[in-house]
Amino acid sequence: MSEPREQFEFADLDRQFARLLARLAGAKNSPELEVAAKLASWNRREGNICVHLPSIAGTTWGSIALPPLDSWTKRLREAPVVGTPGEFTPLVLDAKGRLYLHRYWVYETRLATAIRQRAASSGGLAADVSKAAEFLRRLFPEELPGETNWQKVAAFTALSRRFCVISGGPGTGKTRTVVMLLALLLELAEERPLRIALAAPTGKAAARLQESLRKLKGALPCSDSVKSRLPEESFTLHRLLGSRPDSAFFKHHAENPLPFDVVIVDEASMVDLALMTKLVEAVPPDARLILLGDRDQLASVEAGSVLGDICDAAGVNRFTPAFADVARHVTGQALPLISGPVPPLADCVVQLEQNYRFGSTNGLLALSRAVNAGDASAAMELLSSAASGAAITSRPLPARSQLKASLRDRVIAGFSPVLDATDASAALAALARFRILCALREGPFGVSGLNRFIEEILREAGKIPEQGPWYRGRPVMVTRNDYSLELFNGDVGVLWPDPASGQPRAWFANATTGVRAVLPLRLPEHETAFAMTVHKSQGSEFAEVLLLLPDRASPVLSRELIYTGLTRACERAEVWFTEPVLRDALAQRATRMSGLRDQLGAPAKG
Repeated sequence: MSEPREQFEFADLDRQFARLLARLAGAKNSPELEVAAKLASWNRREGNICVHLPSIAGTTWGSIALPPLDSWTKRLREAPVVGTPGEFTPLVLDAKGRLYLHRYWVYETRLATAIRQRAASSGGLAADVSKAAEFLRRLFPEELPGETNWQKVAAFTALSRRFCVISGGPGTGKTRTVVMLLALLLELAEERPLRIALAAPTGKAAARLQESLRKLKGALPCSDSVKSRLPEESFTLHRLLGSRPDSAFFKHHAENPLPFDVVIVDEASMVDLALMTKLVEAVPPDARLILLGDRDQLASVEAGSVLGDICDAAGVNRFTPAFADVARHVTGQALPLISGPVPPLADCVVQLEQNYRFGSTNGLLALSRAVNAGDASAAMELLSSAASGAAITSRPLPARSQLKASLRDRVIAGFSPVLDATDASAALAALARFRILCALREGPFGVSGLNRFIEEILREAGKIPEQGPWYRGRPVMVTRNDYSLELFNGDVGVLWPDPASGQPRAWFANATTGVRAVLPLRLPEHETAFAMTVHKSQGSEFAEVLLLLPDRASPVLSRELIYTGLTRACERAEVWFTEPVLRDALAQRATRMSGLRDQLGAPAKG
């Protein structure tokens, strides 16, 4: 669970929520209830689904001394505003001491129920086993002696189950696997119609998914008839579900399900608890739902760590004997077996392990693996030995007073192609070549300060005008959802003159039309995005990344954040850091508190 920051203080929202519950509790109000209500509100905003009282009871939270567990839970259970699971009360306290806001207990319970029901349903493969085996041999012909072809196993798993998760880092072939799977499903369907939906949490991720499919389609070893039936469009999740302006509800839900037979969601690690609940419930019970993502990335910006919880609950690359027997017959692959109790999500999650983008000696791949493992010594050795021009380079973090001067050459080289582009499409393409990523929002090494430095550097170089926010080539990132414009938190565009009028417009990538324009004054809340936080970079890929760590430790620094920042780079990453801060970050895990893993029926850890 999130630790309190230095000089920790509850927000007004937390205090007002606690005051409301105190009034509702009346005579049963207590200091224990007020502090619990504040913590429930604060932790939800920090990304946690609940507060785990046993882990914090009797400790000091900021400057607040928290009560002992027994007396705390006793007073909470006496309060009329706190109930047990299933009761309609503002706060829910379960048997394991997890305290929820009622809405999030409902989301968690509904999602767990929907996933378990879907995981229990087979994909109807029995009648097509021989055909599936033939098609899998043709679509996945490459075999390494003695090694499991996890892409082939993942395709078989998605074919044989109504619910499947395919996890893997960048370059492991998640999208290629899904394209092959779609071809396989279309081959097996023969002339029967098969309605397929591709989706992602953000516009840029949806556009990238669609572009990847187009590139891979031509090389598919299947008929032109099958290729012509592959989907040509991808959706944001909000568009897929049918967002309603100024509402948390969608057009499609359990009573009005999506009209698709197969729903594939990329970048699933970015999907929060509330949105994942609404998505899973909106997929028809007899349809296939396939989630793609990297379980090792940072979790969603909003509350929850759903993909990680699902993978933890299921266990990855361990299978039941019955499933492994059929898989060996169909795919020729010998699969490792589950030892111990069989979880309800068994045979639903596959982790891709081989990296096809980088060779085994690539520095960026080696560093990301060391970071993911929390191996600070290996990470430091890789960074210190990196040669100029290699896939991974590093330099000591400059002093605060020297930061702007140190950035000057890198900024001008990295962003000049954006500002010198010929049109908005070219500017967006150039923007995808380079980005500066930060761990923090505020402070001299945070996004806000860096974007000011970058604009100053570009003005001094004559690349942007002295005054005004609407200059050509300015990258802008949306920070608040606008359903009417179909722009969502994290979407990145670029300001560019309209070819017809010459007036400034904000241009965004669009999965259908390539780019689309929005009047600047109609933009929802937004900010300059030469530099962006690692969290907001999820779902993006850049040819080159400059990862700038702060000069002191912070609760937000973790191995997941470093891993996510590094793996945004397709070709090259540069890291500016101090050794103590990096080592401290690699010693921390970004954990989020929830009960989803338990509700999904994960076996107890030994």
